[in-house]
This record gives sequence, C-alpha cells and structure tokens, in this order.
Amino acid sequence: MEYEKKEQMKHYEELLRTFFTDHTKDVMKQPRSFIRYPFIDPGSIYDGNVWNFFDHQLEDGYIPMMIEVADWPKPYLNMRHKEGVLMNMHKPFLCTQICLISDYVKDYTWMEENLEGIRKYFACYDRNYYYENCGLYVWRDDIMIGMDNDPATFGRPPFSTANIFLNSFMCVELAAGAKIFRTFGQNGEADVLLKKREALIQSIQSERWDKRDQFFYSVDVDIKTRKYDWFHQGLGVFWKTLPIKVRVWSGFIPMYAGIATEEQAAAMVKHIFDDTTFGSDYGLTTLAKDEKMFDLSVTNNPSNWLGPIWLVANYVTFRGLLNYGYRDEAEIICERTLTLLGRDLEKSGCLHEYYDPFTGEPIMNGGFINWNVLAVNMADELRGKKPMSFSD
Repeated sequence: MEYEKKEQMKHYEELLRTFFTDHTKDVMKQPRSFIRYPFIDPGSIYDGNVWNFFDHQLEDGYIPMMIEVADWPKPYLNMRHKEGVLMNMHKPFLCTQICLISDYVKDYTWMEENLEGIRKYFACYDRNYYYENCGLYVWRDDIMIGMDNDPATFGRPPFSTANIFLNSFMCVELAAGAKIFRTFGQNGEADVLLKKREALIQSIQSERWDKRDQFFYSVDVDIKTRKYDWFHQGLGVFWKTLPIKVRVWSGFIPMYAGIATEEQAAAMVKHIFDDTTFGSDYGLTTLAKDEKMFDLSVTNNPSNWLGPIWLVANYVTFRGLLNYGYRDEAEIICERTLTLLGRDLEKSGCLHEYYDPFTGEPIMNGGFINWNVLAVNMADELRGKKPMSFSD
C-alpha cells in the first residue's frame, strides 16, 4: 500500500513538472503601455515584477500594490495617492523577492541603483502604516491585501487592523532589506532594519499570541479611552490592542517567518491537522471550519479566502513545519497538495486558483498557474533543495 502511494505521488509530481515546463512561455509577458519592463504573469489574470514596481515608486516612497494597464494614463493606485487618498502600498515582499532573485543568479549589483528607493519604501511604511502605540503595522483598508476577504480586515474601519499576515511577512521583509544593505557595505542601514525587526517580533509576541487559544491572531488597534463630558475619568483603556479572535490560516505564518517559539509551534501543529478546524485531505482550509464566516462561494474581487484550499497557504504552512523540524507533518501537506493538483490536472487539463476542501474540486479561475508551482517546490525541499523563502 505504501509503495502504491509513493508511486502515485511520483506520478502526480512528474505530471505537474511537465505541465509547468510546457507552460513557461505562457507566463513571460512583454512590456506594454506604462509597464516598461518584461514581466512574469504567472496566473490567469495577474502580473508584475520588481523593476516595474520601482519604475512607479513615488517621491515619498509609496509603491503601488498593483500595476494594471487599463483606461488610465498611469497606475490607478498612484493616481489616487497623488490626489491625497492614502491607499495600501506594495505588500512586504519586495526586498524578499530581490534576495531570492539575487541569490539565484548570484548577483546583487542589478539592484544597487534602487537602494535609495528601498530606504524610501521602508520609510513610507513607517510613516503611514506603523501604529507606534502597539509597535505593529496596519492595513489602510481591505483593498488588495492579498487575502481579499480575510474577516480580520475585510469590511473593517480604515487603519484599525494590525493583520498577522502583514506583520509576520514584514519581519521577513526587514531581514531581507538588511541583507541587501549589508551586501553593499551599508551596515548602519542594515542594523536599523534588524532592530526594527526585533522590536516587531516582540510586539507580535506580546500582542498577538493568545495563551488560552494557543494561536496567533490579528488585532484591532483602534483602542483608546473615549471620554464624554465627565464620564470615563477613572481608569482608562490600558491595553494596546484587542484580539480579533477569528482563526485564519495566516496564524501559521509566524512559523514560516521563524518568529514563533518552539512551544508555540508545537501548539500550532495541532491546529493544522485538526479535522474540526483547519484539517483537510487536500492541505488546510484558509479559515477554520467552525468559524461562522466559513464559506465556499464562487467569487472574484474579492477572491474567497473563507475556507477554500489555496496553494500558497499550503506551501507557507508546509515550510513552517519544516522550519521547526516537523518533517513527517510537512510530508503529509506535500502529499495532499500533489494529490489535489494532480487530480485536477488529470481531470480538467489545467489548474485552478482555489479548491473545495471537502471534495478537492476546483472552485474557480481555470488556467491559474501562479503559486501552484509551489507544489513541486515542496517535493524538492523535502529532498533537500534550498527553500523558496528568504533565509539570511
């Protein structure tokens, strides 16, 4: 039985590798309009790359979350920003991607001219999205946050949510930025970023880890004593945040980022494989099954992160398991992922954006490649390949 299972996994892996190789040409796009550099379009509807984002960085350091060619003369988010409307900016993956590319080609010199842009990028985050009272970063709103309808942010007031997704990945981004500056001998700049990272880790530990639930939560930062006439003159609000107790898959990102303790990781592993919450034969659900928002509706803009299986969630959780020595558990996630995509490819001839966690059936966006490629990275990393994640 074990032999048959291994052969099936080998078959699915080879099937997926062939598919990705055959479709490489489909993801390479040529410049058009105000997108001046060749770029990778790895999904059915998404595009962008490092050069193009720096090309549209504004003087105050703002980099748009999205660059899309449509019926406007420049990126939409930049136009809104110049009008005085503060929008969410580029997610904290820019320096991480620079390091991944540079380490792969063994050359960082291509990015030297943008060191000032990187400084401004971090400064813009600190100036506009950092909530000093609790030491955490906040989304402006729920527009283009990656996990479109994450209940911790979706539909909530502006600047009220310090999302665990944003802050965990910012820890990785700060380390990547420090590595870039150190590569060019700018150790002072690197040290500043590393100090910010350590402070952010401490804030995540103190404000986001729930000792009772043994889980990392996003938090509400709109916390203050609201006085009215002679009311509320005594003991005021002394807590810095209020946990948004919705169990979202992003609670596992601290393991990917390496900022969870060994004890916290051990507790999180139990959540990952709990069939009443996140456990699925195809990886893990993006929202715990027992949350009242759990929903598998077909929707785009926002895409649905209220329970469907997304490959990026599978991979990030897989990598977190390996980071903390849970190899057997990581193998389970890999096998479930290969099974999910392999069956889809055999049945439909393509891959999809997200999937039903109970049946493994695709929900929408056929032709989606993007982070589905991470399925074969899982298999490679179990065999010892360097992970597709930042490491100093």
